[in-house]
Amino acid sequence: MERINFSSGAKWEDIVGYSRAVKVGNIIEVTGTVAVDENNKLIGENSAYEQTLFILQKIEKILIRAGASMKDVIRTRIYVTDISRWEEYGKAHGEIFNKIKPCTTMVEVKGLIDPSFLVEIEASAIITE
Repeated sequence: MERINFSSGAKWEDIVGYSRAVKVGNIIEVTGTVAVDENNKLIGENSAYEQTLFILQKIEKILIRAGASMKDVIRTRIYVTDISRWEEYGKAHGEIFNKIKPCTTMVEVKGLIDPSFLVEIEASAIITE
């Protein structure tokens, strides 16, 4: 099976040695994604909801590049810095996935690579059509 790596051009990709997404056959794995735009500007300063929504939109863009869509997502992993704000993260996730309903995990972590990041999300997708 062919392996295709997708890059976003983020500075961390070459430093750490990873891809934004990897597609093998009909499986796509999307790496941990934070709320920074193409200019490395944080989106949603102190808003768990806005950061989560932006991240999911960013994940959707890379899935489309890989030939998939959000309906192909079977799992998300949500890493948060403050689990007491779970409803804010969950509201954004639910707006995108309320009909798709992938498996998901939300866990609190001590911190992310930048203290201004409140959430980081990974996604797994399988193209079925």
